[in-house]
Amino acid sequence: MDLQKELNKTGGFKNLALLAKQVVEGFIAGMHKSPFHGFSAEFAEHKIYNPGESTKHIDWKLYAKTDRLYTKRYDEETNLRCHLIIDNSASMHYPESAGTTLENLNKIAFSALASASLMHILKKQRDAVGLSVYSDQYDFYAPEKGSERHHQMLIHKLNETVMEKSEAKTTETYRYLHQIAEKIHRRSLIFVFTDMFQSSESDEKLFEALRHLKHNKHEVVLFHVFDKSKELSFDFDNKPKRFIDIETGEHINLYADTVKNNYQTAVNAYFKDLRIKCGQYRIKYVEADINAGFDSILTTYMIERQKII
Repeated sequence: MDLQKELNKTGGFKNLALLAKQVVEGFIAGMHKSPFHGFSAEFAEHKIYNPGESTKHIDWKLYAKTDRLYTKRYDEETNLRCHLIIDNSASMHYPESAGTTLENLNKIAFSALASASLMHILKKQRDAVGLSVYSDQYDFYAPEKGSERHHQMLIHKLNETVMEKSEAKTTETYRYLHQIAEKIHRRSLIFVFTDMFQSSESDEKLFEALRHLKHNKHEVVLFHVFDKSKELSFDFDNKPKRFIDIETGEHINLYADTVKNNYQTAVNAYFKDLRIKCGQYRIKYVEADINAGFDSILTTYMIERQKII
């Protein structure tokens, strides 16, 4: 299958669910052993194998010791509840020239595909998943459910979010995180996808909101989504350019090399501070470079799931 042909040229994914499945299966195939074994069930006891039963769960090591066939029996683990939060502010639609191919994702497309990949795993494990999307308002909320109909509805919303046109508007992330926190009552694994760009309020208010999400023993993971080559390394040629703030519309004309060193120093300090504050508040911080693939997202999910179950 040519994945590129599965993408919609108008800006959204033609088949987001299928693409997410390919991302997950590609990740698993790249590992020596599937990381998902034992997620939905854990070993309870052995029982004698009866002819005609599936051989899938035969304990061959025990057979080598006893010369008798036994199968493993499993107890179902508690289902996981997961809530995905996506920042759909104007800055998340950077780079504006990017499409929705795997080699050319912008921040919102990366976040949507990463979320869909997580949902694919949750669906296979019969876990409940919810979704919140915010921009300059609380755009969408769906509580945690595990049905096929619910899953397809969330996939549709993710696709719709990617297709939305970017408009210059500011975002009060802290305000909507507080609102989302009030809606999640049962212990859940919470994933937040955001670029952490916010000009209207202090970082302290934002981290107060993230702390609010920690109530009721939730596990909170912050996926810091950004274009590392542009937004961290400031990798632009030294031709005169107009740099525009996507959220405010303000702009400045300059040569990139004249500010590159100062820019890198300031942004590196900001990113370092984010990591430190997340550590202080016991929030898992994950660097999510849109050009680096989805391995860090899926690996973090596996680790955090084991912590919460």
